[in-house]
Amino acid sequence: MTITQLTYVLAIAEHKNFTKAAEHCFVTQPTLSTQIQKLEEELDVLIFDRSKKPIELTEVGRKIVKQARNIVNESDRIQDIVDQQKGFIGGEFRIGVIPTVMPTLLPMFLKTFIKRHPKVKLKIEEMTTDEIIVKIKDGHLDAAIAATPLENESIKERVLYFEPFVGYIPEHHRLYKKSKIETADLEIDDMLLLEDGHCFRDGIINLCKTLKSQTEDSFQLESGSIETLVRLSNEGLGMTLLPYLHTLELNDKLKHNLRYFVAPSPAREVSIIYHKSELKMQIIDALYDVISGIIRGAIAFQNVKIISPIAK
Repeated sequence: MTITQLTYVLAIAEHKNFTKAAEHCFVTQPTLSTQIQKLEEELDVLIFDRSKKPIELTEVGRKIVKQARNIVNESDRIQDIVDQQKGFIGGEFRIGVIPTVMPTLLPMFLKTFIKRHPKVKLKIEEMTTDEIIVKIKDGHLDAAIAATPLENESIKERVLYFEPFVGYIPEHHRLYKKSKIETADLEIDDMLLLEDGHCFRDGIINLCKTLKSQTEDSFQLESGSIETLVRLSNEGLGMTLLPYLHTLELNDKLKHNLRYFVAPSPAREVSIIYHKSELKMQIIDALYDVISGIIRGAIAFQNVKIISPIAK
C-alpha cells in the first residue's frame, strides 16, 4: 500500500470516473487502474463498484476512503513541516470566499498579498458557506473566508474583522427621515433579503427574529445579489441591510440612503477558516496578516454587536 495508491483512491471517489481521476492526478488511465487493482488485491476487497454508473464506493470502500483521507493529509504534513522549518511561503493554495465578501474584500488585499508573497499560487473560488465546509472537510480547500462562528468541530476559525450592518433606506420609506436607526425599527415585512443559501441573509433573519416572533413565510422578496437588492429598494419595494464594505462602493447619490445604527451596531464576524489539521499554516498566517492589516484601516467601527449566521 502506498500514498500514491491512496491518492488515486481519493481522486476516483471524488470524480466517480477513472478517466477523470487519472486526468486529475496527471497519469494515464491504465496506470491509475493498475494501481487501484493492485491495492484491491493486496487488501482482498473491492473498493469501488464498477457496475454502477457513475462508479460508487462499496461499503468497505467508504471506510477506506475516510481513512485514506486522513493518511494523505498527514503525509502532506511532512512537507508542510519542512516548508515551515525553512520559512518557505509558496506553492498552490486553494481558498473559498463567500459571495457577500468576495467582491469587496478581494480587491482590497489581493494585489498586496501577491506582491508580498509571489511564490504562492492562489486558487480562489466563490462558494456558499455550506459548500466551503464540505470542501474543507474533504481536503479540497486549504482555507476559506466566511462569516462565523460556524460551531463546527472539524474547522478552526481566526477572526479577521467585524463588519457592521448598514441600513439602505430609500426616500419615502418610513425610516428615511431618521438620522440613525435601531434594531427595534426593523420590520421583516418590508425587508429585502438575499436568496436562501447566503449566510448574510441568515444573519439578518436572526437579527429580526430576536425582535419579533415572525416566520420566514412573511418574506416577500429575495434576490441573488446585494446590487439587485439596492436597485429593488430604489424602486420602493422595501429597505435592506448592507455589509459596511459594500457601502464604500456606492456613489454619493445612493449614499444619501444609508443609515447607520445606534451603537452597538449589529455586525457580522468574518474569519479565515481552515481544517483542524492546520496544514499550510505559514500561508494562512500570511493571509491573515495582510487582510487584517488592510481591513483595520477600512473599518473604524469598534462598538458592535455580533449577529451570528447560525444564531438561534
